[in-house]
Amino acid sequence: MTYETLIAVDALKNMLASGADVLIFDCEFELGAPDKGQEIYAKGHIPGARYAHLDEDLASPSDGSNGRHPLPAPVAMAAWLRAQGLRKDQQVVAYDSNGGAWAARLWWLLRWLGHAPVAVLDGGKPAWVDAGLPLETGTPPAAASGDFEPGAQLVPAPVTAAQVLTNIQTGAAQVLDARDPSRFAGTRNPLDPVAGHIPGARNRFFRDNLGADGRFRPAEDLAADFSALLGEAAAILQCGSGVTACHNALAMAVAGMPAGRLYPGSWSEWIADPARPVATGSD
Repeated sequence: MTYETLIAVDALKNMLASGADVLIFDCEFELGAPDKGQEIYAKGHIPGARYAHLDEDLASPSDGSNGRHPLPAPVAMAAWLRAQGLRKDQQVVAYDSNGGAWAARLWWLLRWLGHAPVAVLDGGKPAWVDAGLPLETGTPPAAASGDFEPGAQLVPAPVTAAQVLTNIQTGAAQVLDARDPSRFAGTRNPLDPVAGHIPGARNRFFRDNLGADGRFRPAEDLAADFSALLGEAAAILQCGSGVTACHNALAMAVAGMPAGRLYPGSWSEWIADPARPVATGSD
């Protein structure tokens, strides 16, 4: 059995106990403290997990105009995955301690590169610990190089800032902004040199995909939420830098809905050009 959206703690535990072929990534990260995630990883992670750094492994360098977390070059991303030992058709599990906020980025990237068996651990490390399961410390030894090669994309092609600008006029798709409601409305925030949102966007805070226990809400509830926001329109998914927008992409996949298109540059790219329009308010 393979997993392509979410995997429960018990399922991962059983896979590891049976010796199943699974590659685990710890995606722990903190905005504003880019080294802290790796420090937390070293102090305790799911046994065998390798660390995926959001800035260094799951993004390419920002040049100031392309957002805080531009997509990595596919060739570079594939090479990094091979160096972690990834093999063709191997099950991948990604997790963090933030409801999947960072792990969903790796999930989206792998599907962008054509790798289907990738899932986010539902509830993340907190759920693993709550189940009384062990953590290990330190870092694992270097992996034998894998044979992974990119294949046909399993997510729709990303959109550019120019396409989002055109969409403001055409209204062909509905932009969903995964940032918290205060940032969307235009409250000043250190992450946003310019406050507000893309005109016509609607707010879908990524944490609304989760229940009080930190796990994803039922598929039917997620489908109802996204349907109410989208109507019959296709989705363009954005956030601050193209990361938590992937959480909405994952939630839509859990809900069985048509996939939205990621705007990787998101708000941090959008506001780099003062000619691009900005809206404020909650609607």
